[in-house]
Amino acid sequence: MPATLAFSLKQARRLALAAQGFNGRQPPTVKAPQLNRLIERLGLLQIDSVNAVVRSHYLPLFSRLGSYSSDLLDQAAWSSGRRRTLFEYWGHEASLLPLAMYPLMGWRMQRARTGRDIYQQLAKFGLEQQDVVRRVLSAVEARGALGAGSLSTREDKAGQWWDWSAEKHALEWLFAAGEVTVAGRRGFERLYDLPERVIPTSILQQPLPDEAEAQRGLLLHAAQALGVGTEKDLRDYFRLNPGDARPRLAELVEDGQLQTCEVAGWRQIAYCLPQPKVPRKVVASALLSPFDSLIWERSRTERLFDFRYRLEIYTPQDKRVYGYYVLPFLHNERIAARVDLRAERASGRLAVHAVHEEKPGLDEEGMLALALNLRQMADWLGLERVQLNCQRESAGRLRVALAQIGCD
Repeated sequence: MPATLAFSLKQARRLALAAQGFNGRQPPTVKAPQLNRLIERLGLLQIDSVNAVVRSHYLPLFSRLGSYSSDLLDQAAWSSGRRRTLFEYWGHEASLLPLAMYPLMGWRMQRARTGRDIYQQLAKFGLEQQDVVRRVLSAVEARGALGAGSLSTREDKAGQWWDWSAEKHALEWLFAAGEVTVAGRRGFERLYDLPERVIPTSILQQPLPDEAEAQRGLLLHAAQALGVGTEKDLRDYFRLNPGDARPRLAELVEDGQLQTCEVAGWRQIAYCLPQPKVPRKVVASALLSPFDSLIWERSRTERLFDFRYRLEIYTPQDKRVYGYYVLPFLHNERIAARVDLRAERASGRLAVHAVHEEKPGLDEEGMLALALNLRQMADWLGLERVQLNCQRESAGRLRVALAQIGCD
């Protein structure tokens, strides 16, 4: 398959940053239409339970739009009526996706019903415990939005991870199969209800595309969101397997909806939308969630930014290299630093436990940009101050920059 375009690594980086929404000024005020447009552009927001700073689905919007009311996202995700524009499903892991993409997930739900492409333990439960599944579905039908805790009949104390009750297994199977969806959340607990009571009728009545058509649609969304990417990059965005993605990519190239390209230094052929416009430069500064779609595919992050990133939450403390919850700091066209952060809400502090600069380091303007981002994040989270709890040389320079903007 001959490549028809060639990009330098800088050009590929600019394409990626622009596609991910890092190519414009942050608006003075963020309203629902701006938030929805950005999510449509990204295609999804990954959900994760870690709350060291803020839940991960809130951070990518802050990184691109600046301070905004988290109520806007809550309403888009879990309210009823016209304000609801998103739904929860398995996109790139657990995700929030635009309602318009609901039909594109129908094939995945159909596969889940037969035990395909879902966790082995969940597939086994769905095949062997249909009596429990039907009982739980009947309870949802009769009682409305329910959490797993309100249905559990287990008497022993639950453990961690897969130590779920039978009712929790049933709800997760029904969710994967599309027979229930997430109506809302209580704290961080999912509340499940029937799709017809949550998803707009206009969406549910749309004809479902077949598997191939839906997979092509997801790959096009991925190409739009990534700017440029290899086959692995594109299929990883919505967690497609190689057997599905490779023929669909070939079809999209043949149809002229995607074109192949080369990126300097990349061994694999890449793909992009036809006639991409490469920005002359990208000006942006942002602290990134570990689950941000710009960096969640770690091998792509290394290829694009020469930045090796691993989340160390589950690494024993004495073996951590950078810290417990480290946010990469994007400055203009490179990832320039790593910051280990914690929101200490009881004391009203955004605590900086470590700052690690990436070579060649941050100049004075870059360090000031980091200070401004930290101050903006603290304000957004309702925290009174930024506190440095580290002794590295970088921290001394950051302390000076914070003082320059009035954060003594």
